[in-house]
Amino acid sequence: MSEFARFDKWFEDRGFAAIVLREHLMPVEGTDGIFFPATYAAQQGYDKDKTKFQGGYNIDVFDDGSNVVLVDSVGSQANRIEPIFSEKEYSDLVPQIIVTFPTKGLRLNLLSANHRAADAIVRCSGFEQDLRNAFREVLRGNAETLAQIAPTSLVFGAWDSRDTQAKLPRIFSSTVRAFNVRQHTRSANFLVQMTIDLENLELLPDARSEEGFKNALASKVPGGVQLTPSGSIRRDTTVNLAAIRRLTVLEADGSFSTDRTTALRRYILGLALVALTAPQDSFLRAGCNLVPNIDKPREFVVVGEDGKRTELILNHNDTLAYTREALKYFNIRRTDLEKEFIQSSAEKAMEGKPEKLKGQEVVSVDADAKTFKIKGRETQISVTDETTIKKGKTDATFEDVVKIEAKLDVEVLNNIAKVIRSK
Repeated sequence: MSEFARFDKWFEDRGFAAIVLREHLMPVEGTDGIFFPATYAAQQGYDKDKTKFQGGYNIDVFDDGSNVVLVDSVGSQANRIEPIFSEKEYSDLVPQIIVTFPTKGLRLNLLSANHRAADAIVRCSGFEQDLRNAFREVLRGNAETLAQIAPTSLVFGAWDSRDTQAKLPRIFSSTVRAFNVRQHTRSANFLVQMTIDLENLELLPDARSEEGFKNALASKVPGGVQLTPSGSIRRDTTVNLAAIRRLTVLEADGSFSTDRTTALRRYILGLALVALTAPQDSFLRAGCNLVPNIDKPREFVVVGEDGKRTELILNHNDTLAYTREALKYFNIRRTDLEKEFIQSSAEKAMEGKPEKLKGQEVVSVDADAKTFKIKGRETQISVTDETTIKKGKTDATFEDVVKIEAKLDVEVLNNIAKVIRSK
């Protein structure tokens, strides 16, 4: 077996499930330093139901008193790692697809688009048809076309939810979690008395804190977390070999292409291994600068489908060399890499999309005309025979649901209610 083919067993033999990296991290301040996990919006209806997530850090607390906090999600990690392929050292490994905005002086690299090949901005560009065709080929069982134009969409996953509905599971996934932490709070004051109080001087009677002319107070807000003596921070990363094994190349007549499938799998595996071994930026967000804990070396293992775990040594330079060798047998797009954003395509995409209004109070009702008004909206909303009306999960009538002071969720298009829901 050649040195280049040494990894082929991972995607040819069903005995292998994944490559797993466990990397132990710590705040730059030390293991007892305070660091700031990601914060998340409150769950819908949180103000009426205190059992729902109230917003802030995503911390799961268990019956034994232990807890786990999500420091950086799988989506966030993907969006941090994927753009390395636009850097000089790696840019030859993938097509550098660019959407331009000539009148605004802006350029968007596909590698920085949050939804990758399925991103709305990229799809509303000159690449629209190329990407649609690539996703249609994926649905046919042929991943080669997408890999030639947007290979990282296979590596980091994508869902073409606005068009073909093609779903690509993540081959590479990474998450940072902290185990057993104490929560901290913090408070802050901005006091205009420390500078010039324009309101007291009667220079600005209507001074507001939003513009920085009046006191702004923040009390007992999330102030980071700190590891307990038994706590730890860990980045867990997986390269899904079983998912790579499902990537295939089909001929136009639907027949399986053995050589081209092997070339595709080698290339995608190479990109995933480069992402796995590449140095990671330690700065996740303000107050969260995490570096490797050198007292706990990172662990690479290959996991078999039988659960057997075998230690693996992977060198970043070797993975780069492997991927560049794989590129000799797999043709990626090298020309026609820049196309303009098409505003008319974006405007067309917006057409026919109903406006979604949540918890709107009804202020007037005309039962005969089947129209109503909601608070803060001047125009009447009409109800037709095509309008879906629900009370909870049950079908309902206009009279059952549309009443003065009722709180409704309404989907409206051209002042016509498409859907009305009440609790």
